[in-house]
Amino acid sequence: MSLDRRDFLKAAGAQTGLLLSGATPSLGVTIEQAPQPRRRPPQVGTNAPDIVVVGAGCIGGWTAHHLQLMGARVRIIDAYGPGNSRSTSGDVTRGVRTSYGDRPHGEQWMQWAYRAIAKWKEWDEVFWKEMGAHVYFTTGDLITRAAWEPFLTQTREWWVKNNIPHETISVDEARYRWPVFDLAGINAIIYEPGAGVVRARRSCELVAARFQKMGGTLTIERVQTLMKGEGQIDHLRLSNGDTVRAGQFVFACGPWLPKVFSHLLAPRMRSPMGNVFYVATPVGDNRFQAPDMPSHNFPGVTGWPALPVDNHGFRTRIGGGQAGDPDMSDRMVGAPNVARLRTFLAERFPLLKDQPINEQRACHYESTVSRNFIIDKHPEFSNIWIAGGGNAEAFKQGPVFGEYVAQRVLGKPTDPALTEAFKMPTTTYEEEETKAEAARAQQQAAPRRPPDDVFDYLD
Repeated sequence: MSLDRRDFLKAAGAQTGLLLSGATPSLGVTIEQAPQPRRRPPQVGTNAPDIVVVGAGCIGGWTAHHLQLMGARVRIIDAYGPGNSRSTSGDVTRGVRTSYGDRPHGEQWMQWAYRAIAKWKEWDEVFWKEMGAHVYFTTGDLITRAAWEPFLTQTREWWVKNNIPHETISVDEARYRWPVFDLAGINAIIYEPGAGVVRARRSCELVAARFQKMGGTLTIERVQTLMKGEGQIDHLRLSNGDTVRAGQFVFACGPWLPKVFSHLLAPRMRSPMGNVFYVATPVGDNRFQAPDMPSHNFPGVTGWPALPVDNHGFRTRIGGGQAGDPDMSDRMVGAPNVARLRTFLAERFPLLKDQPINEQRACHYESTVSRNFIIDKHPEFSNIWIAGGGNAEAFKQGPVFGEYVAQRVLGKPTDPALTEAFKMPTTTYEEEETKAEAARAQQQAAPRRPPDDVFDYLD
């Protein structure tokens, strides 16, 4: 029986999730026991690397870069290549901010993001001439709300505590500085002047290029089989039949993690879609371009100005989609989200409401049941590290995230509190949702009593 290419890709994509499920799919994508006595399989290249990083996105690329800097011999393996359009890191741009007052672990994310801004700038200072392009653009980030909600107040409190430059500005001041914003109904504004925008795809390509210049190896191929030894992975077999050995393996493959480790991660991670638009800016009007305009954060909508030189357009993230297979999902934003974009522009940026759409992009990102990153060893394999669960925020912190993963993999001292924070979640989405549903039912069934005193009226 023969399969045409599209049918083969569909079948292969459907089977990838069986890598560590214990099943034996028809296309042979499975986990297998390494032969005993062990015979040395053919190598990819002349020397086996110390460490293999699976995934060439922001997390995988920066991890491999730092591992190489720290003296390891490293190979990156990616099915599509750095900055590819299927990856979470493959969009044109990504924003970098430190405002995480809405997260229980937000202060730690704030600290990492603030350090990452310095590292993004350092990358440009050191490598922009060699690599031929800047990747970080300082825009500032304007956060607007109808009232002083906890997100704003907690963010500002942590900014003060961590000495992060910021401003609290009035609505009149914001209108004066950025008159293209329509701030009707807005009564609370905070501003982070050091926030910015990174050229996402370009940075992935450049980090991978720099990694190779330092002696690292990049292989564009899919991992097909994990060959199991005693309590560890002995080697990987690629879809072209080649075999790769290493002492340790770091899986930083973003939304593919629940496919690769389906039994462990599918119940603990989800891969919903995010939708992005790049809208053409009016000819000759620089008010919608950096550095004349900041990034924006309205409830449920974020975006930033067009960047100079190549000007893909005014970027807005709005709407989302269901989780799906990152190999086979259609990357179409859909007519309802286009309508939402037009409604938002008419409300907040009326000069753009009729401007043409330059580009539409949709990508998967990973959410975790813990709402935090996962940086931990696989519980069954002592030489497999899992680095992911970005929760739509890891790219911002990529240079720091990758450095930290490299330190953990090489056994260097790190903060024990972070080790605990980034552990593999012990609960699943189903368990958490069941508990939440039980709590709602209990609350609805509880009898309501009359207030005992005046203070009950203040709730």
